[in-house]
Amino acid sequence: MSDLRDELLAKPVGPAVPARQTDPDRDFTRQIEVSGEVAEVTVRGAANEVDEDAATAFLRTQGLDPVDWTATGFRSSEWTMANGETGVSTRFTYARRGSSSAAPLDLGELLAAVDSRPIVNFERASGDHTFLVLLGDMQFGKIDGDGVEGTLRRTVECLNKAAELLGQYRRRFDIGHVHVAWLGDHIEGFVSQAGANVWRTPLTLSEQIRLTRRVMLHALLLFAPLVERVTMAAVPGNHGEAVRFNGKGVTRYDDSHDTESLIAVKDAADLHPERFGHAEFFVPDTDELTVVVDCSGTVVAHAHGHQWRPGKHFDWWRGQAFNRASAMHQADLLVAGHLHHEFIDTDGFRTFVQPPAMESESTWWRHAKGTTGAPGLIVAVTSAGETNTKEVVR
Repeated sequence: MSDLRDELLAKPVGPAVPARQTDPDRDFTRQIEVSGEVAEVTVRGAANEVDEDAATAFLRTQGLDPVDWTATGFRSSEWTMANGETGVSTRFTYARRGSSSAAPLDLGELLAAVDSRPIVNFERASGDHTFLVLLGDMQFGKIDGDGVEGTLRRTVECLNKAAELLGQYRRRFDIGHVHVAWLGDHIEGFVSQAGANVWRTPLTLSEQIRLTRRVMLHALLLFAPLVERVTMAAVPGNHGEAVRFNGKGVTRYDDSHDTESLIAVKDAADLHPERFGHAEFFVPDTDELTVVVDCSGTVVAHAHGHQWRPGKHFDWWRGQAFNRASAMHQADLLVAGHLHHEFIDTDGFRTFVQPPAMESESTWWRHAKGTTGAPGLIVAVTSAGETNTKEVVR
């Protein structure tokens, strides 16, 4: 029986290839890759043979004048060659002079961008109005549009602009509370479309989460000095789901990187009660998808928006409100993301606000429908159940 098994399991395995002898002309090579206004030259060889002169000489042999290019960075590694000498492989990155292009930012540069918050000289104010900052759908890690770098810069810049706008709105309203709503899909993740988005996601999962966490921390550092009460709420999005098997969610509904990132920021804030004792953080309860926060007498409900079909937000809200045990029963304002475009709707005194995505586009959507995004966030002022003042920040 084992002979039959082995015969049926046999594979046409290729023949073994004997190891070749070391050949310096083949083992230590030069390579060039040019993409738009950026060129990368890799030079491999003995330690005394690998330097920028070798890289620029190779540029010249490929018909590229080194005068037209400026070095923007390099990465080098070493190993021991068969003859005992040290071998070096160095990759030089060049940008064409006079162009605005540069090498892709590494994660350290992305994180450094988060620290670009302006210095805002306000005293911690009190008042009976809340300044709302509504954002989501950053989908950090996604290659579409202007990529990770563009989305990160936009998110930080929009948060900074929102802090500056707070000073202007204080001329009209007594604002003592800032509430930041993180409306889901903060990361691209690897579970969407049953993993079909993996190739188009250049950041690792931990890097996506790290960017989210530090952007949330940036917002806390930005707004905490300005008001006597600062709150943040986060809800789970479909991209932020922690686990899916066969394209299905199999853990609890609150099992989300979108909300866990905010919990991590809370843990950090708890270590410094003198500075952040007036800050509060909210995520959905166990196995839930929504959270409500009282903002100066306005009950603000938060959802990602993937629970209802487009245009059916009030139908979903009515169904939730029918359950008297649900906090949605008392909500005055529903804020949600997911559909990536600005949308505001009212039904009596109840208001629905959907901020645009922070990412610049979904390439799939552009191919299907032709339109790109109009990214940004929404700020609003609310009190006593009314949210009449709203503005898009881009």
